Order: sequence, then structure tokens, then C-alpha cells
Amino acid sequence: MGKNTIIVLLVGLTFAYVRLADAQQTKKPPRIGYLTASTPAAQLPSSKALREGLRELGYIEGQNIAIEFRYAEEKPERLPILAAELVRLKEEVIVTGGPTATRTAKEATNTVPVVMSQDNDPVGNGFVASLARPGGNITGLATLSPELSGKRLELLKEIVPKLNRVAVLGTSTNPGNAQGLKETELAAKAFRVQLQYLEVRDPKDIEIAFREASRERADAVLVLGGPVVLPQRTKVAELAAKNRLPAIYNRPEFVEAGGLVSYSASYTDMSRRAATYVDKILKGTKPADLPVEQPTKFEFVINLKAAKQIGLTIPPNVLARADKVIK
Repeated sequence: MGKNTIIVLLVGLTFAYVRLADAQQTKKPPRIGYLTASTPAAQLPSSKALREGLRELGYIEGQNIAIEFRYAEEKPERLPILAAELVRLKEEVIVTGGPTATRTAKEATNTVPVVMSQDNDPVGNGFVASLARPGGNITGLATLSPELSGKRLELLKEIVPKLNRVAVLGTSTNPGNAQGLKETELAAKAFRVQLQYLEVRDPKDIEIAFREASRERADAVLVLGGPVVLPQRTKVAELAAKNRLPAIYNRPEFVEAGGLVSYSASYTDMSRRAATYVDKILKGTKPADLPVEQPTKFEFVINLKAAKQIGLTIPPNVLARADKVIK
């Protein structure tokens, strides 16, 4: 091989290396979108947990991954615009922070992978064909856990030993409501507790429900949750206090808004776990091939200020089991 030929080869290799290095430097990091009906403040623990989960997997925001957050600020009518914007931005994955956001994402795209960070009933909501085989562009994590509603009633019984009658607030059109009510009824039979189901389909129904609960002399309230009551959580907590009714909720946000106690799947843990779905999808796995996970960690939160407000003493053995106590 002649000297000139070697020089030409070296120049060519150097040029190719520079081109490859430039390409690697200019290659844009994968982009994911985050869609929620909530506010940045309310969603902060979950968004922080998602970031932590991604970091644990080697994704550094601003370096090798980009995240676009979209919050509807508890105005669900804004979600379609926000979802369309994320699709237009060509996000490689959209993470949703609740059933309302997931439904909007589903309506906005059937091609962009969607990861549910939480959903009360993915099959009932029509998001997946089954938990084991999602079958479409949506997968993620479900809050489904049959023992939850029964466990809430059990905790109420421990907090209010003479518990006889419980008002149950729920929205029958909410997919997870039927299962939650069924499990509550089974637990009620075991604890010999009477249930008074009160339908809440509109914010104005909340005050009516509490009036009915007081009129029927309910000893406590169990809130099944749903898209109607969650945005009204402060009002719900205030009415429970005003009527001096111990109440247990399905999400910690109610307790942070002044409610008494909550028992639920750990939403921060599920948000952290959502990062593993993002990672697998970015590496080529299809959402249809990723089974929906059910919760493995649960969270019990107690608000002692709320207890004091209604003159209730939380038994020490119950207080000792709390994951978080608000004083």
C-alpha cells in the first residue's frame, strides 16, 4: 500500500469519526410528555417520583431525556388541547396522571405509547383489553386492589369502635365505583355495619350528601372518590368537620386538604414505577406487550389536626401504623 493511499485512508477515517461525533452530539434526547388534570403543586410528589425513577434508570433530564409537563389545573375541559399539543410535539411516550388524563390521551392518539401512572379500573375504563395483555398503545399501573375498600372500613371501625352506620360517597358512573362498593358491602357484613350509599355526580351533590348523612345519623363517612369529589376535596373535608363526622378517603390529597385519614395505594411509588415502563418503551418494547401492574405498596395517612377539630382521639395502635402523620 502506497504512502499516498495510507494518507487518504487516514483522512477519510478522521473525517468519518468527526461526522459520527457530530451526529452523536446533535442527536436529540428522547422526549416524553406528562399529562394530568391536576395542578403542579398537587402533582409535585408524583412528578418528582417519576423524575427519580427515570434518574435511577440512567435518564438525566436536560441531558439524555426531555420531559414536557402539561397541567389542566383541575379544569378537565383543557385536557384535549394539552393532549393534542403533546401529540403535535411528537413525544415518544405520554405519561398520564389519572383516568381523566388517560381517556383524553386515548382520544388524542392511538399510536403514541401511553403509560398510566395510576388508574382505578383500566379494563372498565376501556383503556386496555386485559391487565395481562393490554393490546393497544396504553399500559402502566392500576390502583386496583380488592382489599382496599374493606381495609378502609376496618380502619374506620378501629378509629370509631362503636361504628354502626357509615355514609358512603361515590359516583356510580365512575368505573371503579362498583367494585369499591361491592368490597365495602362485604366488609360491612363482617363488621355488622350498615351502609348508606349517597350518589355524588355534581359538586352541588356533596352538601346534599352530608345533610343526608347527618339526617340518617351516620357515625362516619367513607369516600370512594372519583373525578367529581377529588377537585372538591377541601370542601368535602370542611363538611366532614362541620358535621363532626370521621371520614376516610381513597387518596392522601383529601387528608392534606384537611381530611381525617386516607388509605390507598402509594401513588408516588406508582409514579416511580411508571419510569420503568417509559424505559422499556424507549428501548423498543410495545405497550401491548407490557402487562399492567397492580400496587404493591400502600399508604396510611392521619391528620391529627382534623381529629382534634371533631373531638376524636385516634387510638395509639392505629396511630403507630400510619405512614404519615399530619400534626
